[in-house]
Amino acid sequence: MNNWLINGEAGDAIKIDDRAVQYGDGLFETIAIRCAEPRFWPLHFERLQNGCARLSLGAPDEAQLKHELHMALQISGADPEFAVAKIIITAGQGPRGYRRPRDCTNTRMVRVFASRPRPRSDYENGVAVTRCQTRLAQQPQLAGIKTLNRLEQVLGQNELHDTEFAEGLMLDTDDRLVCGTMSNVFLVKKNKVYTPAITRCGVSGVMRRKIIEIMEARHIEYEVIDIGRDTVSSADELFLSNSQFGLLPVRQYEETRFAAGEQTLRIMRALVEQGVTESSA
Repeated sequence: MNNWLINGEAGDAIKIDDRAVQYGDGLFETIAIRCAEPRFWPLHFERLQNGCARLSLGAPDEAQLKHELHMALQISGADPEFAVAKIIITAGQGPRGYRRPRDCTNTRMVRVFASRPRPRSDYENGVAVTRCQTRLAQQPQLAGIKTLNRLEQVLGQNELHDTEFAEGLMLDTDDRLVCGTMSNVFLVKKNKVYTPAITRCGVSGVMRRKIIEIMEARHIEYEVIDIGRDTVSSADELFLSNSQFGLLPVRQYEETRFAAGEQTLRIMRALVEQGVTESSA
């Protein structure tokens, strides 16, 4: 059985002239399914709406999209307690050429995939990360949203082949830390939390936003700033976030070793209270 829903119908292909194929013209969301529900759905849908607006794509209907997520879960065969959903919105079919037709109709794709938790040791002991050689190009107009153009992340992940690194941290072309290939990054220095500004490039993750909300609610001092490449090694604590694994402490970045300190553990406990049970250590 095919497990993709394309414009609400089961299917296994899109047209070759879809602008996603020709130009990467579209965006996507990757959502954790927990207890048969899309976790933090309002935040994901808000980012999807924002991305559609910035790409001048019509946003899908929220009720319809959530209904299709539940349909996709039913036909997926995945464990409804722990799965991952992907939503893709493209600009639809069009003639050759960069200029998008005024009357284009979006293509909407939804699928749920089986998934499994990371090893407990990753949360208890932390993971090792490295710095990618691949740099992120700066384009403020696209910063924050999840466009279909992920070649920089593909190249960054390819650097991790045959290594023990769980993630690669990515700099922009001006030597600023931006994010990981699939995560956002947080540093702790003297109990203050810092996370890179996502204003020129990178993806503003839903879990990153949730962590910022937690810090504000619990009066944890934090700052969103530009972070230079050498700042990472001087941090007291380092951790990663994304929608699937929640929060992962980092035990080693290149030659620097870290421990899951007070702020990291405090935020992990707060996330568990918010339903991100993977982050319990």
